Amino acid sequence: MAGLMTAGPSSPLRAEEPVKVKVFVAAMFEIGQNTGDRAGEFQHWYERYWKDSRPIAVRGALNPVHCNADGVCGSVLGMGKVSSSASMQAILLSPQLDLSQSYFILSGVAGTPPSRGTIGAVNWATWLVDYDLGHRWAPEEGEPGAPTFMPRKGYEALRLFKLNPDLVQWAMRLTADTPLKDSESARAYRLRYPQETARRAPFVGTGTHMTGDTFFHGPGMSEQAQYIAKLYGADDYVITEMEAAAITLVIKRLQGDERVMSLRGAVNYDQGNPNETTLQHLDPAPGQTAGGFAETVENIALVGTRMADHIVSHWNQWQAGVPEPVK
Repeated sequence: MAGLMTAGPSSPLRAEEPVKVKVFVAAMFEIGQNTGDRAGEFQHWYERYWKDSRPIAVRGALNPVHCNADGVCGSVLGMGKVSSSASMQAILLSPQLDLSQSYFILSGVAGTPPSRGTIGAVNWATWLVDYDLGHRWAPEEGEPGAPTFMPRKGYEALRLFKLNPDLVQWAMRLTADTPLKDSESARAYRLRYPQETARRAPFVGTGTHMTGDTFFHGPGMSEQAQYIAKLYGADDYVITEMEAAAITLVIKRLQGDERVMSLRGAVNYDQGNPNETTLQHLDPAPGQTAGGFAETVENIALVGTRMADHIVSHWNQWQAGVPEPVK
């Protein structure tokens, strides 16, 4: 019987002890298989930690959970707020896993405004902001040039999460100098943009991650995301993604969010360059895409595994909570 073991010939069956999870890595999608083909968000993590693992099927989760002997576990939760948070809740409630002391790395690709990020850059969230919880209207139906968004009252605890500053500080201290991959195609694509940051080589940074089920594009939508971040008192908006705030809400309700990290790598800009329209940016000509996807998903894992490995190898210091950062 799955999930049970026999202690001896005349002993009754007893449930296996749940896996004690030290670090849980959540990816949102994979391309094809977990190993041996084109890498999505999960493959580099899988090949480092779980190639020899036995999948743990969890009822209600989109994909199995994989764990290694050191207590590092991970799964592909699904894209978007609904799928990813549903999978996370199922995993947290599974009797097969003990995540009561886990650190969570919510990992994936993302977009970035060209004024604050570049292709291949990796970013740790300081804040998570929900992009969707509010009122919106068409620009022509409001005041000319005014924002077209108003927060909806009553959702304050659902739309804004300040992640543990000590944990963010640790993440940057341990990973800021990570050598990152780059590509000729990404370097060439960056030169289409006039912004200094957009032309930079990949780097590790921090800022607000904006969670929305809309793939928003264009300078107007980017400005609105920045407006929302500032309206809520968060740091500059630097990453657009689709899952982190929703997953964090589930974790917070079940056990608190002091051990949550959001790690994203930029594979596109959230708007076109000055010589293309937003629709041209959304539907580029053949050979005109950003490039750098393969390098970015590798960069995410290069950065994230440094953090995961440190927590596991210093578990006696991290088990009870985030250690105070060294000043």
